[in-house]
Amino acid sequence: MAEFDLILRGGTVVTEADTTRCDVGIRNGKIVALADDLGTAAAEVIDATGKWILPGGIDSHVHLSQPSGPGIKMADDFETGTRSAAFGGNTMVLPFCLQQKGQSLREALKHYHAEADGRCYTDVSFHLIISDPSEQLLGQELPALVQDGYTSFKVFMTYEDLRLSDLELLQVMDVGRSTGALVMVHAENHDAIRFLTERLEREGRTAPRHHATSRPIAVEREATHRAISLAEIVDVPVMIVHVSNREAIEEIRRGRQKGLKIFGETCPQYLVLTESDLDGLNMEGAKYVCSPPPRDQESQDACWQGIEDGTFDVYSSDHCPFRYEDAAGKLAPNGRTSFRWIPNGIPGIATRLPILFSEGVVKGRISPQRFVALTSTNHARAYGLYPRKGTIAIGADADIAIWDPARTVTITHDLLHDGCDYTPYEGMEITGWPITTIVRGVTVVLDGELVSNKPQGTYIPRELSEFVSRPVMLS
Repeated sequence: MAEFDLILRGGTVVTEADTTRCDVGIRNGKIVALADDLGTAAAEVIDATGKWILPGGIDSHVHLSQPSGPGIKMADDFETGTRSAAFGGNTMVLPFCLQQKGQSLREALKHYHAEADGRCYTDVSFHLIISDPSEQLLGQELPALVQDGYTSFKVFMTYEDLRLSDLELLQVMDVGRSTGALVMVHAENHDAIRFLTERLEREGRTAPRHHATSRPIAVEREATHRAISLAEIVDVPVMIVHVSNREAIEEIRRGRQKGLKIFGETCPQYLVLTESDLDGLNMEGAKYVCSPPPRDQESQDACWQGIEDGTFDVYSSDHCPFRYEDAAGKLAPNGRTSFRWIPNGIPGIATRLPILFSEGVVKGRISPQRFVALTSTNHARAYGLYPRKGTIAIGADADIAIWDPARTVTITHDLLHDGCDYTPYEGMEITGWPITTIVRGVTVVLDGELVSNKPQGTYIPRELSEFVSRPVMLS
């Protein structure tokens, strides 16, 4: 009888802490051995000579099968979204469960679990989006759900149907404080966006490029400052998500200098895109409409600095896909009348890791260990999954991505295997590519080909975040 179900031979294992040349032995979905030479006593052996063996990516900011308004449909469900994630070297994703007005969280979760059950190629867990913080939700439902393993929730400071008042933000944050859950904040000032949008429309400036005009840096900076101030009042840790510019980054740094537990996330669109991408002829700019929007080169440089110096704890995709050639997507009829109606979000679940590897590791901006921390380990620590997920260690789930660090690839949409019909990163030259993805010991993608007979990912309940209890790290 074989000692292992799978051996990965001859590769270089990279974790958040070190780099080691060793074999990896896997049995019953777990990593059970790390040694110089494990031989061949396995049901399956994968030769990883010359390759890097990394913890599978964890994308903790993903939107799948999310209601998006009348006549609008998201491009990815759980099957296509997690399949694309696996091709991009990810072994787990954390989509959002959206509570709609008047809906209980348990009702929303029942719908999302039904959407995900039996359809995921990676493991999944859910963040909760709180849009209707009733007394019953705050006092009973939300604390009970944290106990059940839904240990993070997101609040919005913009979007008419999602934004919370400052009082409501304080109330939700207070539940985070009492339960130990991590609060995530989308920080943009809704009233400022509304004011600017209405003024732009009166002036006839309605093309996609004015989506960025309506959401200037000051809109994000003010909301980031306010979110941190509210968190200080409640004394609760918060994660500021999809940060796009220096001014918002400086707010995070100031909060940390005061000893507050403020954490930060950025995304690939803020590292490699700019607002000029929204300038395309006709409706081409709609492909890049997301919030916050891509900024200028100075903001891009600032986000890279935040990646390098530790200001950002996690790097996520904010995958929010809509088809372009589709009246239920980016070319929705109302979107032609004003940018405000263009479905808001871009795809990126499969390109997140290759972009950071190529632009960060290959170009010498970050180490391979920092890459692992930003894309996997810190996500596991932040969202109650470590050490089961996010590392290569004995006893951890065998969630692994094998990378060819020298492979050069030109990004084209056909490589991504999602439900969308475009990628905002089309034509980008990449060095370093994930070629094999293993989820809990099951090979899902092998040498760039889908080999899993059916989706075998599962839902994972989570513990409380390490970020809530650990000392704040000043950088």
